[in-house]
Formats: sequence, C-alpha cells, structure tokens
Amino acid sequence: MNTSQLLQSLEARIAQLRVELAPLAGHMSLMPRFDVKLFSCRGTLLGDYLAELENNYRHLAQAVSRQNEARSAWLAERLANQMAALTRESATWTLRRYDDARRATSRLSARMHRHQDYERRLLAMKAEREAQLAREQTLAGQQRLVRELEALEGRIDRCRAALAQISGCAQRKLR
Repeated sequence: MNTSQLLQSLEARIAQLRVELAPLAGHMSLMPRFDVKLFSCRGTLLGDYLAELENNYRHLAQAVSRQNEARSAWLAERLANQMAALTRESATWTLRRYDDARRATSRLSARMHRHQDYERRLLAMKAEREAQLAREQTLAGQQRLVRELEALEGRIDRCRAALAQISGCAQRKLR
C-alpha cells in the first residue's frame, strides 16, 4: 500500500469515528478525559479531542507531502493511539454516564421545576380559598378559610425561599 492509500484509509477511519462520536461530541465531562501525553487539549468535551485528532491528521498529510519521515512516523503513531483511545471511549461510553458535568445542573433544574409546580399549585389553592371566602356566609367558615389562607401564605413563602435557594445554587454551579 502506498502512502496516499494509507492516508485515504486513515481519513475514512477518522470519518467513521466522527460518526460514532457524534452523539457524544457535546458530552461535557467533569475533568479532561485523556492524558496530556495522548492529547494536548485539556477540554472536557469529546468533540475537542476529535478536533485535535482531525488537526493531527492534517499535519500528518502535510508531513507526508513534504517527505518529512521522522515527523510522519511520529504523527502516524500519535494518530493511531488517539484513534484507539477515542474508539475505546465510544465503546465504553455507557459505563461513564455518571461523569457528566451537566448532571449536577440537571438535578438542580429538576428541583427547580418541582418547586415551581408546588408554587403553582399552592397559588391555585390560595385563589380557590379566596373565592370560597368571598362566598362564605358564616363567621366560623370565614375564620376557618382565613386560617387556611394564612397557612397557604406560609407555605408559598417557604416554597419561594426554596426556589431562591435553588436558583442561587444553580447560578453558583454555572460559574
């Protein structure tokens, strides 16, 4: 096999790897995934590593065209190691779903939505009690509804305080 055929097969394998990693390219890990000796980028997105691999392929093609054998050999070995690492990463992806930098934020988002739903339901209950209070004719019924409204106000205040706390935590995590 001549060098142009080897480069074409490498390019085809990189294209195949790009397709395999497409669903994972935007995955943000908690820390850089690979050793600095293997990839020079320190990104937390798999797409960053794929971009470095493609860039190294372009450098290899240039080194081959300039007939720089030492550089070509070094880049070819580096590309082979990087491709193997990315292939392993793709194959073992399901084992590392826990390593998601966005997961902590998504938990906060779920808590936020849950508390927003609580607040919405509490406000609906309050509006219902206020409507009942306006229709209530007896003093005992009015007093009971006023106590319920006061309790609902307390629950709404606590819910809003929790929402503010969750929002503050989410903002701190995003920094």
